[in-house]
Amino acid sequence: QVQLVESGGGVVQAGGSLRLSCAASGRIFATYIMTWFRQAPGQEREFVAAITWNAGIVVYADSVKGRFAISRDYAKNTVYLQMNSLKPEDTAVYYCAAQTNGVPDRRPSGYVYWGQGTQVTVSS
Repeated sequence: QVQLVESGGGVVQAGGSLRLSCAASGRIFATYIMTWFRQAPGQEREFVAAITWNAGIVVYADSVKGRFAISRDYAKNTVYLQMNSLKPEDTAVYYCAAQTNGVPDRRPSGYVYWGQGTQVTVSS
C-alpha cells in the first residue's frame, strides 16, 4: 500500500514557475512508475509526465515538453514536477499517481495509487 501526498500548488502569473512535490509513504519498489496528471474544470484527466523509479526514464506530454521537468529523490521518497514558463492553459488540479507494472502509462485507468491533488492557477 502506498499513500501519495501532493504539495506546492498555488497561484502564479503567466511565465512564472512552480515546483510540485509528491511524497510517498510505504515501500516504493524499483518497478514503480510515478506520474503526474492534471484535470481542468470540465475536462478529462490528462497525462503530464512520468518517471520510472529505478532508472529515472522520463516521458512528457507534448504540451509540457521543454517547460516541465519531472524528477525523483530516493532518500525522501518524493517525486517533483518543476513547472517553468507557465501558461493560463496549465491551470488545473495536478495529481500524483503510481503504478507497479514498470511501464509508463498515459491512461489514468492504469494507476492504482492516487494523491488528493493540488491546485495550480496561472493568471494571464
